[in-house]
Amino acid sequence: MRGGELRADGMGQTCPVSSTDESAPAQPSASPPAPPAAPPAPPSGAGGVRMPGWLPRAMVLALALYACFQLGSWAFDQLIGLLTNVLIAFFLALAIEPAVSRMADRGIRRGLATFLVFLGLTIFGVGFVVLLGSMLAGQIVDMVDEFPKYIDSVINWVNQTFRTELSRVEVQDSLLHSDWLQKYVQNSATGVLDLSTTVLGGLFRLLTIFLFSFYFAADGPRLRRTLCSVLPPARQVEVLRAWEIAVDKTGGYIYSRGLMALISGAAHYILLVILEVPYAPALAVWVGLVSQFIPTIGTYLAGALPMLIAFTVDPWYALWVLGFVVIYQQFENYVLQPKLTAKTVDIHPAVAFGSVIAGTALLGAVGALVAIPAIATLQAFLGAYVKRYDVTDDPRVHGGSSRAPGRPLPSRMRRLVNGRRAAGRGGAQGTSDGPPQR
Repeated sequence: MRGGELRADGMGQTCPVSSTDESAPAQPSASPPAPPAAPPAPPSGAGGVRMPGWLPRAMVLALALYACFQLGSWAFDQLIGLLTNVLIAFFLALAIEPAVSRMADRGIRRGLATFLVFLGLTIFGVGFVVLLGSMLAGQIVDMVDEFPKYIDSVINWVNQTFRTELSRVEVQDSLLHSDWLQKYVQNSATGVLDLSTTVLGGLFRLLTIFLFSFYFAADGPRLRRTLCSVLPPARQVEVLRAWEIAVDKTGGYIYSRGLMALISGAAHYILLVILEVPYAPALAVWVGLVSQFIPTIGTYLAGALPMLIAFTVDPWYALWVLGFVVIYQQFENYVLQPKLTAKTVDIHPAVAFGSVIAGTALLGAVGALVAIPAIATLQAFLGAYVKRYDVTDDPRVHGGSSRAPGRPLPSRMRRLVNGRRAAGRGGAQGTSDGPPQR
């Protein structure tokens, strides 16, 4: 059948019939559907991803927190001196609180009672400094007058021991014309202003401490009421309990320091009397007070003055005093102070020693002074909230051994050794009898 022909179906109708001629060209197929339109391209400069809305606020908040931290660090560095003075004043107020309260109970106003206590402390301190100053000035004048004799005695000893031919005139000329002496004089002249500034700064700091401690002691009840007014009743009881514990522990610490000052002064007084050093009572009081109430450097300041006075009597006496100061200091640090502190402040000697080291590392001399009462107060306050249980009856908690009761260890070892020897002799005897007969 050719393409284009018509064929009649059964109904009498005609319909076109597709050509089956293989030689005819193939007709093209229908085209596929068009793909969907692509989304519009983002505008130029947008970067492809939009910044979240919270990110700028987070960056501003982080910068603000960093600025506040830097400002707080700078303010703390600037106020560290004032905070240290307030801390010292607070512990000083705690130390005089019992005396002020006792006088207030007898009808004296707290302000007047605090003033009387500070007046007594000031009179004692000024009198002690004036007495020691006059004594030290007199000894310095005597040393200057006797200095040529000391030089002659030292030069004679050197000539006799090392067979030299030194003279005092040559030594004096070499010292006066030496470069290091001229530099020392120049540095001393330029350091006078620095010394005066340091002295004025120390006096201002002392006045600040006295002023804050006076307010803390005189207005102690008002301060406690103000502090408790912002706390619930249960917390008020805890705060008042902590305050009472701090007063007791600080008073115990002052008592222990005073007792150690008395022992130290008595020991050094005996030494100075044996060596016939002048002003022995005043020097003993100096050593006792300075070595106990000026931490870290108090021992060296306390021992320097007796050595200087002893040198005016005999140079060898100064060495005796130095040796005694060093030995007694070791005895006090490792034997006397831990025991007294454990009894008066009720803390373990190792804890007391460690607290002093930690306080010195944190705040220097001030930290060493307030470390023991602070740790004692914290320990006593926390001890009230720690639940304790009965300890089991075990020999190990009493310093014994966990070994079951029986024969002593040496006797058991001896019995074991004897048994082994008997077994060895029995085995040797069985071997010498020969093999068993069948």
